[in-house]
Parts: sequence; structure tokens; C-alpha cells
Amino acid sequence: MTDPADDDRRNACRLPIELKVEYKRLNSFFADYTRNISRGGTFIRTDKPLGIGTEFLFRMKVPKLEDALVLRGRVQWVVQPDQATDDQGPGMGIGFIYDSEASRERIRTAVEKLMVDSLGPVLYDKIIKHSDD
Repeated sequence: MTDPADDDRRNACRLPIELKVEYKRLNSFFADYTRNISRGGTFIRTDKPLGIGTEFLFRMKVPKLEDALVLRGRVQWVVQPDQATDDQGPGMGIGFIYDSEASRERIRTAVEKLMVDSLGPVLYDKIIKHSDD
């Protein structure tokens, strides 16, 4: 049986990027880093991933944005430290959860701007058009 999270990982256009992410686990605060980001989620590098299905709030600091993005996410998949490889470090794949259509559009716009700033508009258009086909 195919895991829907695997399909999302394959279909989403992802941008390799490192952004600081802050979140709370029990009574402790953590600061980790993303490995990549797409319009639908991100991968947070951490040696202590949360359990699959865990929903949590996190803050993502994005260059050129005055305020950090405050996002709700759900852990879709994890890579434990003993499962990590050279290509895939330990961490957790996060799917964004939106409170409203306005929230979805705000996050989508911020992620797309981040991708355009990183890749340039021509390369971004080629990648997005290719991935949307």
C-alpha cells in the first residue's frame, strides 16, 4: 500500500533551503533548521523528531520578512538518527495545516516569493510549470 505522504514528497516542488525553525515540545523550546520547503510543507532537521501525526505550532524565520511565519503543521513522516543516510539526515517531514483559505494563500505567497528570490524568476517558472504538468 502506498503512503500518501510519499506521494506528496514526490509531487511537490521543493526548494533546498535552510531556515531557522522554533517550536515547543513538552516544556522545552527547540530551534532546528529546515532542509527544504514547498508550498505544502517542509522538512525539519532534528535528532529528536516528534511522532507521526503530531500537530504543533512552529515559527519559521524567512529572510526579507519582518516577522517570522507562524505555522501549524502535522508530522507526516520521520527519519530517526539511526535511519539517516548521507542523502537524508534525521528529522521530520511536516505538512502545513491551514486555518483558512486566507492563511493558505499567505503561506503559499511567502513560499513562492522565497523560491523566486532563491532561484530567479525564469528558473522558478520552468520548475513550477514542469511540476504542475
